[in-house]
Amino acid sequence: MPDEKPTPQPKQHQDRHPGLETEMTPQPRDRMENWRASGKLDGKTAIITGGDSGIGRAVAIGFAKEGADVVVLYKDETEDAEETRRLVEATGRRCRLIPGDIGDVDFCRQAVEEAARFLGGRIDLLVNNAAEQHVCEDFAEIPEAQVERTFRTNILGMFWITRAALQHMPEGGAIINTTSITAYKGSPGLIDYASTKGAILAFTRSLSQALYEQRKIRVNAVAPGPIWTPLIPASFDAERTAKHGQSSEMGRVGQPDECAPSYIFLAAESDSSYINGQVLHPNGGTVVNG
Repeated sequence: MPDEKPTPQPKQHQDRHPGLETEMTPQPRDRMENWRASGKLDGKTAIITGGDSGIGRAVAIGFAKEGADVVVLYKDETEDAEETRRLVEATGRRCRLIPGDIGDVDFCRQAVEEAARFLGGRIDLLVNNAAEQHVCEDFAEIPEAQVERTFRTNILGMFWITRAALQHMPEGGAIINTTSITAYKGSPGLIDYASTKGAILAFTRSLSQALYEQRKIRVNAVAPGPIWTPLIPASFDAERTAKHGQSSEMGRVGQPDECAPSYIFLAAESDSSYINGQVLHPNGGTVVNG
């Protein structure tokens, strides 16, 4: 459990994007060590994008503990991804790692086909979690290439992965998309990122209506608040990284292990069969509308 008196993380910054969990101090809590599984996902198969570290890692391990085999898509953070595979396989479940750029439609198609073969031809669960963000304090100076890149990774990749995965998803499957508190509150220094997260919200609501009517596939989302993941030191300067999470109602940063249960709940038909087109908000107590 988190400390009763939250302490700020040390100042730190990473020059590479995506960030590396191995270089973070302290390490995020994303190993689901205290999760008590009950077989909610026995026999299920899952693809998780951005599953090498942070929220994606915690979800991968949580799904595996609940009985699912997992394929993790990630960009190029090999050491982090290998640790995720080790932790998933330690639960007794299978794990395949597939590196590449989800902003590339050809990669998305090929990765899903590879994942489907590994998973026996069936994809029960899809978690669209991969994302990137870049700070720009002056919107008049926002680089065109950055805007296009952020949209390509955060929302277009979600379109392509989902479209490909649907060819292998049976009735009763579930799709869970990672949006963000910024979709509701906005963010003056992350306008392109927040815009993609708003698009993910509309994507989730629209797709939920289309797929449930057609194929009984539920589509929901999770909108985390300030969470301690490699995205943070890779995005912000050292001063801002040290203060990350202090503005939440709980006065502290959240941990990936505190987000993953939302994904497990939405994935498990036993728990969330009457939930579709909705968003869960593990954000440290901030009340958002919509």
